[in-house]
Amino acid sequence: MARRKQPTIPDTILDQLLAGADPKTAFDPNGLIDELKKAFAERALNAEMDHHLASGENGNARNGYGKKTVLTDSSRIELEVPRDWQATFDPQLIAKYQRRFPGFDDKIISMYARGMSVREIAGHLRELYAIDVSPDLISAVTDAVLDEITAWQGRPLELVYPLVFFDALRVKIRDEGLVRNKAVHVALGVRADGTKEILGIWLEQNEGAKFWLRVMNELRNRGVEDILIAVVDGLKGFPDAIVAVFPDATVQTCIVHLLRQSLDYVSYKDRKSVAAALKEIYRALDAASGAAALDAFEAGDWGRKYPAISQSWRWAWPEVVPFYALTRDVRRLVYTTNAIEALHAKLRRAVRARGHFPTDEAALKLLFLVLNRTEKAWTMPAREWSSAKAQFAILFGERFTKALA
Repeated sequence: MARRKQPTIPDTILDQLLAGADPKTAFDPNGLIDELKKAFAERALNAEMDHHLASGENGNARNGYGKKTVLTDSSRIELEVPRDWQATFDPQLIAKYQRRFPGFDDKIISMYARGMSVREIAGHLRELYAIDVSPDLISAVTDAVLDEITAWQGRPLELVYPLVFFDALRVKIRDEGLVRNKAVHVALGVRADGTKEILGIWLEQNEGAKFWLRVMNELRNRGVEDILIAVVDGLKGFPDAIVAVFPDATVQTCIVHLLRQSLDYVSYKDRKSVAAALKEIYRALDAASGAAALDAFEAGDWGRKYPAISQSWRWAWPEVVPFYALTRDVRRLVYTTNAIEALHAKLRRAVRARGHFPTDEAALKLLFLVLNRTEKAWTMPAREWSSAKAQFAILFGERFTKALA
């Protein structure tokens, strides 16, 4: 039987704190917890002042206290902030112009990342904590994320990525008085050790070869020298842009997207049967067997009933063929695209909750925060990666071993 872990704060001290008080009120606004926050903050501020005076200029000394009201996640508390005669004291715990207790901004950003609007956050804080926070203050907190996005979008990347998934989703953004559909593109890279990394996000209304070429050059300028397999969703001009910057990359059409596109032509009652028939194509042993399976599908009942399906597969066939040179484990990593699909599910939930965004920046803030929270949860590679890694070493030789260096 596991032993009870000893508490960090001894029970005797907790008993003294709670003596004569109703424990239920400890978490109330201005209750025991807020009193402890106030006591801790003032003690820390005084310790900072002592250090400042000890290491500062001679002749400086304390000059009483000033009052400052700060917001916590449950109420407002009034602090006594020490002052010095030379007015050179600049506290680090709560800076001169800071009006929110440490951790309060994180609360706001966490709620924003879950899809809540600034007015919804203000109402939530008012309802639960009886704190009046203006939407402008919340916008100021979330706007601070924009600088973080700029730094994140320009950070250096790995030299080589064995796999990169490029995918997009549509969001509604108000632009010049109209709500327009814009595409948010996400690049998800898989490192040589199997761990995942979001390489960047790009928001664009019109997609084309010039846009994709700019994205590829941006990745190159951030340090990427090679991509072994680039998985794309069949957008026009995309494969050419990838090969123009990364000439040795294998461009692979995302099989999941191709299947979804195929099923868009199919009535609901036929979808399960058509999906089963299409498995014969992408599960074929090699490219020749896959082409024969496509011919058989086209000549069969479903191919005759839905001729647009075989046409879409033939149009994308040059980017489907590389798939057949891969082993079963690597194929599974490519065509299931679980990582990018799970990522987009979270993005869609957040976008759906917002309806439409007032600006491009508002959309980028939310999407970045969702991506950032999701990426922190990725700690393990896909279970197929251990065997897929050996296959990558055989298929790509020195190009893959360079990624391991």
